[in-house]
Order: sequence, then structure tokens, then C-alpha cells
Amino acid sequence: MADIPDKPKLEGLEAKWGERWETQGTYLFDRDAARASGRDGVYSIDTPPPTASGSLHIGHVFSYTHTDVKARFERMRGKTVFYPIGWDDNGLPTERRVQNYYGVRCDPSLPYDPDFAPPFEGTTKNIKAADQVPISRRNFTELCEKLTVEDEKTFETLWRQLGLSVDWTQTYRTISDDTIRTSQLAFLRNYERGEAYQALAPTLWDIDFRSAIAQAELEDRERPGAYHRLAFHKTDGSGDIRIETTRPELLAACVALVAHPDDERYQPHFGTTVTTPLFGVEVPVLPHPLAQPDKGSGIAMICTFGDVTDIIWWRELDLPNRTIIGKDGRLLPDAPEAITDEAGLAAYAELAGKTVFSAQKRIVELLAETGELEHTGEQFTHPVKFFEKGDRPLEIVSTRQWYIRNGARDAELRAKLLELGEQIAWHPEFMRVRYENWVNGLSGDWLVSRQRFFGVPIPVWYALDENGERDYERVLTPALDALPVDPSSDVPSGYTEAQRGAPGGFEAETDVFDTWATSSLTPQLAGGWQRDEELWNLVAPFDTRPQGQDIIRTWLFSTLLRSALEDDRVPWANASISGFIVDPDRKKMSKSKGNVVTPADILDKHGSDAVRYWAASSRLGTDAAFDPNNPTQIKIGRRLAIKVLNAAKFVLGFEAPAGAEVTHPLDLSMLATLDEVVEQATASLDRFDHARALEVSESFFWTFCDDYLELVKERAYAGEDGGSAALALRTALSTLLRLLAPVVSFATEEAWSWFEDGSVHTASWPEQTRLGGDRAVLEAASQALIGVRRAKTEAKASQRTPVASAEIAGPAEQIALIRLAEDDLKAVGRIAELRLADADEFSVRSIELAEQEG
Repeated sequence: MADIPDKPKLEGLEAKWGERWETQGTYLFDRDAARASGRDGVYSIDTPPPTASGSLHIGHVFSYTHTDVKARFERMRGKTVFYPIGWDDNGLPTERRVQNYYGVRCDPSLPYDPDFAPPFEGTTKNIKAADQVPISRRNFTELCEKLTVEDEKTFETLWRQLGLSVDWTQTYRTISDDTIRTSQLAFLRNYERGEAYQALAPTLWDIDFRSAIAQAELEDRERPGAYHRLAFHKTDGSGDIRIETTRPELLAACVALVAHPDDERYQPHFGTTVTTPLFGVEVPVLPHPLAQPDKGSGIAMICTFGDVTDIIWWRELDLPNRTIIGKDGRLLPDAPEAITDEAGLAAYAELAGKTVFSAQKRIVELLAETGELEHTGEQFTHPVKFFEKGDRPLEIVSTRQWYIRNGARDAELRAKLLELGEQIAWHPEFMRVRYENWVNGLSGDWLVSRQRFFGVPIPVWYALDENGERDYERVLTPALDALPVDPSSDVPSGYTEAQRGAPGGFEAETDVFDTWATSSLTPQLAGGWQRDEELWNLVAPFDTRPQGQDIIRTWLFSTLLRSALEDDRVPWANASISGFIVDPDRKKMSKSKGNVVTPADILDKHGSDAVRYWAASSRLGTDAAFDPNNPTQIKIGRRLAIKVLNAAKFVLGFEAPAGAEVTHPLDLSMLATLDEVVEQATASLDRFDHARALEVSESFFWTFCDDYLELVKERAYAGEDGGSAALALRTALSTLLRLLAPVVSFATEEAWSWFEDGSVHTASWPEQTRLGGDRAVLEAASQALIGVRRAKTEAKASQRTPVASAEIAGPAEQIALIRLAEDDLKAVGRIAELRLADADEFSVRSIELAEQEG
């Protein structure tokens, strides 16, 4: 127990208690206790690993506080809490940050330079790609490692300041050797079971990042466009069929025209052929139900590939592939083989090497010259696919990639994923629909390979034939006990380094895994899967997965998929989904919009308890507006934290005599009311409703401070006669500190240390006293006290002004309750004579102030 300061204050509590929690191991996972209790005595959390590239924003503080409140509650309930944290180091965000921070870019063809020093160290905000210095892959990944480690230190400092009760000995990085081993092992097991495969297929491609993009990473953005009406010529010479397209630059990749089977305008043309304008290539006219009769002219050209619908048509109609856009976003130098006449080849030569924008401009000019461009419509905006972190529209190119089956083309697996989704308790429940909609809307298997540099290497090599060409039917995999491996430097079994790249030898896979392919394994990474069997059995399946609503389709789905494929079960029992933080205009905060608020200054200015209070005041799944210029909720939270300290100091000024019991009706009433609060707060936290638990606890706390404490303080001073009040005050203080501890974590710990040993955060969660008081007594006495205060205020008198006499009237039942607290009411109101009368409605009928001496 500690001395109570003369003037309690919040300043310095984060540093004081953060250091003490660390020293005392307050939040360490107690494996011995877990072993003794078994899985039922453990509460495990699959904590989101924040991306270690840049800075945290206020939204992180918001959602991570929600999880921490639950963790603290379960710990006080007697659970052995497994609360790890990881860092998501690899992936595109890290690479982009390194490029901008150091002024470099990766060129895998360059040799490693052991003495390389980057031209910048974060001294400029953004560096143009043309000015970035090319360096080897190893040099680049070393810089990635260096910067993420520094970012992680900054993040950890902020998390500690916020008071997250994570176990800092249970951390992981998504690029560590252990993580690489786990990721590669899980993938190889997928491959052995036929769940992972490689295929050459149309791929959504970001030309800036030079990487394939998965369906889950897409977003639609409005872009300007215009319909161009083109004339396709019927091969029988009977006229033209006119189509309207927003992408005339893809005309050389046209493989068919398609209209809806029920469209009477085009039914006579199905099964016939037309030749493409400008290029003279013969293509069929075909029916397909995805064609939209009310869009443009009702008939569309299928190009390989303009959008995802083209891919569906191409696959289902078994059409040829005439890809003309390369990985750099420019038209390929060689025309498709289908273009054979000189005019067509000459036209393509005009386009070869141009960007998509320049090619569109030039082909429109060429079509106008031939008269085959009949009309260009007014410009309009329409949704176009982007990589969520990209700056230019995606293109579709044909590439060889690795995939994991996800149910898109497997009805049985899809049904299994939906069934597992039903086994999870969703908080809030309506978030389940977002998961189900995603599963039902999948259009392709999960693309997990990326053409990037800082990531988990895909652990395969390819045998080379006698001509030195890759034999994709002979994929070479490492022994599982050899993991982790880097195919770029390691050699497959049965080969030597001298055979790398040689005919009859081998070649390494240079792609890395999509970051979600690693993050989808966070339960395994944190829980010791295939590494620490005892730990895995103690914590898995995890109890809860907290996360944002925007990554249900990525992180939540992919984790559930990996668990379904590996263990045929859900990875966690609960999914708690936070809402977004929005600015005062209700717009989601994001770096791209420039409206992000970083939390460090907010924490320094207002204190961690105040920020935690603001976060915990919002329910799961609900967006919360935040205005850094007027953080009302944070100010309310700070006021609460200060009041906790001051109220505790005041209550601890009363000492209950030995053998004291709570007997007074008002004291029993207060504790009965508190019993109900404990019941409601406990039930709320059980169902992940931290906001409701805080609401009922805080509401009672202010009633306790403003009404009850004022009513009984004179009696509590009265020695033996005040034993009931003093004991009730101490009992309520202990209960309230524990109720508020998950949210106001620093102030409650400070106050607890003034009269109890140990930490409030490892104390038992409060239980009901069940002393049998009547809650209505406190309610009636509080209303009477408020009435007396109001009467004094209306008389323009101080609350300390003595009252010669007062009359309070109300329904008989209410007056009878007030009578039980009459002496306390007279003491706090300084009332010499108090008359209580029956009436239909409550009121303070009269109040006569005492004459003041002097």
C-alpha cells in the first residue's frame, strides 16, 4: 500500500505504472496457471499485428482499446489471459515507405553492396521514382528490416503509454525466421493436399507496384470515361454491327462480340462472324447472360482483358487469349498473331510501346481517319478497379501465379466456409452478413504470390529442361525440416549451386507471399503451431479475434480459410469488429484523404485514461467521429479519471471500526444499487458491449460521488455510529475501482495502491454483496437532495447556507423512503427542521434559510 498524496494528479501515472507493470510481470502469460487450469481456464486473443510502416493513427488507439478492455475484464474474472502482439512488417506498405524514406528502389539484377549507404534518412517527405537510387534486393531488404525495427520501437512506446495489457514477451514479426518457417510450412501442406496450385491466367496487375493484386485488395474509384461507337463489319458483307466501348485501345485484343441471349436485336447474328475495325480480325458474335441490353448499344466487344467480366466471358466461352498490355502498362511490341494484313499490322505499330492513355488517344485518331469511329459520346464518370494502395487503374495481364483454393470454384468448400462462419459469435451480429456476402461473391481462387521483394519467399524451385526452360510440371520443394528457406540462395535437394540456371538444373521461384498469406496465420504464429505443441493446445482455437470491419474480406476470411483447410475448425470462437474513426464531416480517416490524427499528442495532452474512455464509449461496429479541436468525450474521460482519484482519497479518509456492519437503510440501498450495476456491467462485458458496461458503471459512480457520498459523509465521520457508512463507502470504492479498471486503467491502479496490495488488474472482478437493501431508498434520497440544492440555488444562497426549516412533499411511498434517510438529508442540507408531507407529486414546498450571524 502507498501513501495517499496531498493533491492526487493524473500526470506521470502512465510512466509510473507502466514501469511497475513491466517489473512485476503483471500481464505475463502464466503458463503454469494455464497448465493447471487447462484450456477452459485460458482466454486467448488473436491480436491484430499493426503494419509497421509509418505511424499509428487515432483509429488504432480506438480499436485496440476495445480489445484491451475485454482482456482486462477476463483477467479479473480469473482467466489466464494470452494476449500477444505482432508486427506486420512485410508487404507493399513497407516497401513504399522504405523507397520514400531512403530514396531507393529495388533492382534484383544488381549485385549486393556491403558498403551501401542510402542517400536519404527520412529527410524529405517524398522522392520521385525517377530520383530513387537502384539497389540490390539484399540491400533493399536490409533497409526494410532496419526501418521496420525502428518503427516497431515507436509503436511499442505508444502502446505502452496507452496502457495495453499485452504480454510483451509474446511478440512476433511477420518477417522473422520463425514466421517464415510457419508460413512456408503451412503453404507446403496446402500444396501437398492439392489446395495450393500454380496457373497461367489473367491477373489483375498494378503497373506501378509491378505486382499481381488479389480480389480482396481491390477498390472501385470513379474515373472519367466516354463511349466510342465503332462499326464492326459483317463478314458476309451485309452491313455493320455497332458497339460502344470506353476502351477502344484494346481493339487489337478483341476476341468476340457478346449480347444477351434474349436480346431480339442480336439474336439473328449469334453464330455469325464480324471483322474488327482497323485490324480486320474475324471474331464471332456470341450470346451470354452477363451482357447488358441497356448498356451502350447492348452488344459489347470481349477483349483480353479489359475488365473482370472479360475474364468470365473468355473462360466460359472458351475464347483465345490476345493480351496486348504488358506488365509495365504499355502495349506490347508485337501484334497478336491474329492480325495478319498489312494495314492492321501498320495500325498496331502506331500503338506499340505506348501507355494505355496514349494508345487510346492514337487509336481514336486512326479510327476517325478510316471512318470506323462513328461517334464519341459525352464524358461521364464510372467505377474502375484500383489496387487499394495504388494510384493508377489496374490492368489485366496474363501471368503465372500461385493460388490457394478458397471456395470460389468449389461448392463444397464454400459451403464449409459458410458453415464455419455460423459457428462464430459475431459482435455485432450484423457483421456476419459481410462475411457471408464475401464468400458468396468470390469469383476466383486466392492469388497469394507477389512480385515484390520484402516478404516471405515462396519455398519452391523449378527443374529446367535440356534447353534451360522451366518445367512447371516439376516443382521442387524443400524438406519440411529444412525450413525456412530462401530459394534465391538455397539449393534444392539433389542439386548443387553450379546447376542454378543451367540446362538440366534448376531455377528459383523469386516471388514472395502476399502479406495476407502470412497474416492469415496469426493464430499459428502467436500460438506456437508446429513449434510449441503445449502452448498451441492451451490457446487454440483462440477465444476472440478483434479487427476492423474493412478487413473482414481479407484478414478474417483468409484466417478462417487457412484454419478450415488445416484443422477443419474455426480459428476463434468470437469475432469482435470495430467501426471506423471518422472526421467531423463523417468521412473515414485515411492517409490519402489527409485527415488522419496521430495519437501521440492527444495522449500527451489529455492523458491515456481520457483517451481510453473516449474509445471505450463507442460500441463495436459503430463509427465514431473525432474532432481533435474539440475532443469532448476525451475531456469527459479526463474529468472522470481525476474524480476517481479525488473520490478515493476522500473515501479513504473514513475508517470503519472493527466489527462494523452495513445496517443503515441508505447504505444498504446504495450497495443494492451497486449490485445491479455489477450484474449489468458483467453481462455487458460478457457480450462484448464495453460501452454499456462503462455507461452503467460511470452513471452510478457520479451518483455515488454527487449524492450518496454527500449524504453520508457527516455520519461517516461519527466514529462508532458511522461504521455502517464508512464500511459501505470502502466496499463501494473497492467495487467501483474494479468496475472502472478495464477503461480508466491508470487512475484506478493508483487509487487501489493506496489501500490494497497487488494490482487492481489482477484483483478479482467484483461480485454482488447481496445484503438485501432497497434500491429505492437511494433514489428517493438523491431526488430529495437534488430538490434541496435546487431550492437553495433559486434562493441565490450557497449550498453551505443553513436552513431553518424545509418541507418536502411527495407520494406516500416516496416520503416513507426519504424518512429512512432523513437524518443524512438534514445533515448534508444543514436543515434544522425537516417536514415530510404526502402529495401527488414530489416537490420541495418551502425552504426557510437560517439567519446568518454578524
